[in-house]
Amino acid sequence: MTANPLPAPQNTSMYREAYEAAAAVEKQLARNEAAVERIAARLRSSPPRFVATSARGSSDHAATFAKYVFETQLGCATMSASPSISSVYATPLKLEGALYLAISQSGKSPDLVRQAQHARQSGAHVVAMVNVEDSPLAAAADDVVPLCAGPEISVAATKSYICSLSAIVHIASAWKKDGALRSALDAVPAALRSTWDLDWTPLVGGLTDARNLFVVGRGLGLGAAQEAALKLKETCGLHAEAFSAAEVRHGPMAIVGPDFPVLFLTQDDDTAAGMLELAREFRGRGARVWIAGTDPAVDGLPVTPTAHPACTPIVTIANFYRAANALALQRGRNPDMPPHLRKVTETV
Repeated sequence: MTANPLPAPQNTSMYREAYEAAAAVEKQLARNEAAVERIAARLRSSPPRFVATSARGSSDHAATFAKYVFETQLGCATMSASPSISSVYATPLKLEGALYLAISQSGKSPDLVRQAQHARQSGAHVVAMVNVEDSPLAAAADDVVPLCAGPEISVAATKSYICSLSAIVHIASAWKKDGALRSALDAVPAALRSTWDLDWTPLVGGLTDARNLFVVGRGLGLGAAQEAALKLKETCGLHAEAFSAAEVRHGPMAIVGPDFPVLFLTQDDDTAAGMLELAREFRGRGARVWIAGTDPAVDGLPVTPTAHPACTPIVTIANFYRAANALALQRGRNPDMPPHLRKVTETV
């Protein structure tokens, strides 16, 4: 908790940068068109055996999103490759014929760079999604997809995360040659702008004095749930844990009882019915439940609808960032300067 006077919610860097995401996504889609089409053509002519992702922190939550996008839209098995396998254990992975997707805001973390170099040496097609285009990670890749998020001052990543999600959907839509998915993605900047002023104050008020929280997602929304839980920890000092709606039944739900707060991030796909059933079950136990995305019922949190469920988490997380910014200040914390954290973490 900072001893300095706290800014107004709209005066934090976190607020401004999350708001800038709409313009950043527009710029990204226009600028990356040729590069993404070139990558997609290679993926169609030489289909990868599988996709391996490598990332840390918020970027790793984008990698979770990539898993569900590539598997649901393209049927291409996608796995997370731990950077420590190369950087700590010095074990080369057999990645020949794989698409290796490295995601990083700074592109400077030594473990990510080292594993990307090893992946390329092993015969993988290495694609770096980075915000800093002249970074070591970009230099280690075969292809670079710039995030185009622009400078990000707040320690809490916001627009760079949103731009990571849009870049993933851009690659998937081009690889699949899916015009409907691409049209839905083109509409995301407008959705980000229209969703910005929707009212999530019930969540802010309900979590002001909270000590613990579950954030639940599934499928395409799981990465957003992971990202939301991280932001609540780092900006609000609130112990939040993310779970898949399927996994939360295997033990964690035992501690959900009266007044326990649970945030559901949903999208309109085949996971929605199960998510809403679980939310009703938690409400039946007396839990305090908020649902963002598909259910306007009690404690529903409004989200601007999208034309494709893969685009919904991009918009929903923007709503969440604005709420998290306000919640941090409500709890006496500056969201731009979380204690003990730095903007760039260089893991080995």
